[in-house]
Amino acid sequence: MKRLLSAIALSSAFIAPSAWAASDIVDTAVNAGSFKTLVAAVKAADLVETLKGPGPFTVFAPTDEAFAAIPKADLDALLANKKKLAKVLTYHVVPGAIMAADVKPGMVKTVEGGELTVGMADGKVMVNDAQVVKTDIQASNGVIHVIDKVLMPK
Repeated sequence: MKRLLSAIALSSAFIAPSAWAASDIVDTAVNAGSFKTLVAAVKAADLVETLKGPGPFTVFAPTDEAFAAIPKADLDALLANKKKLAKVLTYHVVPGAIMAADVKPGMVKTVEGGELTVGMADGKVMVNDAQVVKTDIQASNGVIHVIDKVLMPK
C-alpha cells in the first residue's frame, strides 16, 4: 500500500495548471492538447453532454499515443460503431472524483458496468494493464488520470 501511494505521489508531480479546474472534463481534455482522439471519440459516441454534466467523474484518459497503438482499421471500426465506442469509453470512467492520494489497490466499478483493477507492477501504478503516467488533472466535475493504453471491456 505504501508503495502504491508513493508511486502515485511521484506521478502527481505532473499536475495540470489549476486554471483548468474551472473547466469540465471535456474542456479540460481539449485544453490539454494530448487527447484529440479521445475527444473525437467522446463526440462520436455522443458522450459530450454526459461528461460535461455535474458528475463527479474520474476518467482514466488514454493519450493520443495510446489510441495510435490500436491498428488503424480496428480504431476506424471502433469509431464507426457508436454503441461499442460508448461501451469502451464508459469503461474508462468511474463514478466520483477519486484523487491519486485516495486510490487503493483493488477493483473499481466503471460507469460501463465492468471493473478495473488498480494496483502496482514494477513500481508503477497500473489500471488493468495500462500505466498511469499523470494524475490529478482537476476539472470542475471530476478528475482525469492519464494512462498509456486504451482499456477494453470484457
